[in-house]
Amino acid sequence: MRDEAPQRTHIVVESKRRVMRKRLAEFSERAHRAAKLKGEVSILLTDGEAVRELNRRYRKKNKATDVLSFPAPRSMQRMTAGDLAIAVDVATLQAKRLGHSLTEEISILILHGLLHLAGHDHEADHGEMAEIEAALRKRLGLPLSLTERAVVSA
Repeated sequence: MRDEAPQRTHIVVESKRRVMRKRLAEFSERAHRAAKLKGEVSILLTDGEAVRELNRRYRKKNKATDVLSFPAPRSMQRMTAGDLAIAVDVATLQAKRLGHSLTEEISILILHGLLHLAGHDHEADHGEMAEIEAALRKRLGLPLSLTERAVVSA
């Protein structure tokens, strides 16, 4: 009998909106491997107001956003890669606007956040993260990634 790999991502749901937790957990495990992260990741699915508060407190930006990434200190990254916070209500609006499911949108946000935890930064890497995200998105069977959408809408 084969031992299953240990769970590397943990999802906490604090959203009133119903989400497909099992599908998201399965996706996050595949994306974790694809992003080549070593440590565990906690993913908080919450509302825009909670994400706005996290953004204000830790990034000094008083606005809601779809996903926030909080990398662990380098000394801990073999055990803990970091945390993600996803605003489910913001993801719901984006999914409706883009014509795909909420599960797909949250999966896109998970992938984007995991890449940030892996050390990528689309604001400073001259397109490297966008290329990696696009390749992984295709491999994982997702619609356009966040960085691809930014290019299309520009």
